[in-house]
Amino acid sequence: MPGPDSRVQIDINSPVFLRNLFDLGASELKQVGAALRRLMGMEWKAVYSHTGFKWEALDHITAPNGAKAHSIRLSRKIRGL
Repeated sequence: MPGPDSRVQIDINSPVFLRNLFDLGASELKQVGAALRRLMGMEWKAVYSHTGFKWEALDHITAPNGAKAHSIRLSRKIRGL
């Protein structure tokens, strides 16, 4: 797990992510792109306290490494895990 002072790294190589990304309309794609750009410039500590991303733990989903998964808001309709 990254430390709170480490920069956010985004892996967009997931086939599910890419399929969903390519299905977005132009306005949604623009919002998601802007959110991803913001995220890449942030440290995790800032993500946890950023009110616009609506960061939350998901008890019903686990990450591939077995850790608890979390989600953030990328647009009004789209959440990232």
